[in-house]
Amino acid sequence: VQLVESGGGLVQAGGSLRLTCEASGRTFTIVSMGWYRQAPGKQRELVAEITNVGRMDYSEAVKGRFTISRDKNTVYLQMNSLTPEDTAVYYCTAGAIGQYDYWGQGTQVTVSS
Repeated sequence: VQLVESGGGLVQAGGSLRLTCEASGRTFTIVSMGWYRQAPGKQRELVAEITNVGRMDYSEAVKGRFTISRDKNTVYLQMNSLTPEDTAVYYCTAGAIGQYDYWGQGTQVTVSS
């Protein structure tokens, strides 16, 4: 499975961005897709995930601000009310729930104050 992300960039605090990730290859093996992020000096953390049957989960840090959605083998992350604390490299992932085997190359999101 190959994952290609797009949509990162620079935005002012309070602004919005939409990330997109397209999966290709052996996509029939995918049960869940999601987004992680890693800020400088911090561990990679789960942002949101969505299963094949539409069950969604969010980290507490982004609940109410971010929305994950999925259309077959493409997953989206709509990010609203961004803060500088959301600055990170965002990675798309796919695989089994809680056991992601496939990762994208990452896309930088920078939120200026």
